[in-house]
Amino acid sequence: MPRPHTLKIVEVFASLQGEGERQGEPTIFVRLAGCNLRCRFCDTKRAWTGGHPASIEALAAEALRLRDRTGAGWVCLTGGEPLGQDVSPLARKLRTEGFRVQIETNARIGRPVPADWWTVSPKPPGYGIQPVFKRKASEVKLVVSKELTYAAVRRVRAAFPASTPLRLQLESNSRASLARALDLLERAAKDGLPNTRLGIQLHKILRLP
Repeated sequence: MPRPHTLKIVEVFASLQGEGERQGEPTIFVRLAGCNLRCRFCDTKRAWTGGHPASIEALAAEALRLRDRTGAGWVCLTGGEPLGQDVSPLARKLRTEGFRVQIETNARIGRPVPADWWTVSPKPPGYGIQPVFKRKASEVKLVVSKELTYAAVRRVRAAFPASTPLRLQLESNSRASLARALDLLERAAKDGLPNTRLGIQLHKILRLP
């Protein structure tokens, strides 16, 4: 008898989507363990290693329990880097249960997953992505870290259709992070970079998980 498909999971919880175009929507988060990049500015370093095995059925059951409690219709697969594992069976199961699925990825790993929303967040060094994500992305997010240059902003903006929103995402809600983001945004606006906007961390402002 085949063993059930399992994933290494750090946590499953309900909250609001704190970043991006879906900001403010009730969402269930499935945080997967493991990451292929391990950025200096990562705010979930605990997801780099460890985690516990969980079956697809157990994860779907937990998502259903949280939906019954909160009414959340979205599940966000995040990390770490969720595409470091085969999340396709989980995404398919969640969609059969009526959920819409969001993937948050650095886009360095090309893996086909049935999803309704792709948040593509290129990271240093190089801010490279697999070419398939240029057409898949529902939104693009660049963390405004010390590593992010205006040249990188221009390069990433040019890599995606103008209709795909690009968010300059604050690394933190500090004044220094805001000042750096506003400077990059002003330069982008003056140069006419399309569909480029500022992103805040709503969940941290509201002190939500």
